[in-house]
Amino acid sequence: MAWIVLVVSGVLEAVWATALGRSEGFSRLGPSITFGVAIVLSMIGLAYAMRSLPVGTSYAVWVGIGAVLTVAYAMATGDESISALKIVFLVAIVGGVVGLKLVH
Repeated sequence: MAWIVLVVSGVLEAVWATALGRSEGFSRLGPSITFGVAIVLSMIGLAYAMRSLPVGTSYAVWVGIGAVLTVAYAMATGDESISALKIVFLVAIVGGVVGLKLVH
């Protein structure tokens, strides 16, 4: 169960990171509210997962999922350019996250 919660929390990290960028310094209400709700839920999930998973593994997986999804979403929406090297490095992060799960 901790791994499922951790993955969902990582997804929520991508949500709050994207919302933070779209809030334009908290001057836009919708993205600002989305940021606040997503960051609270993401942190609660991370804290829950850390009760039974090692802190380092939990944090690395949480950040890795959030980072990959944030960049992938930005590339899909055209906010960030797509390149072969970016995709290679994102795949490397995903491989690291999967590897941490496999060795746990």
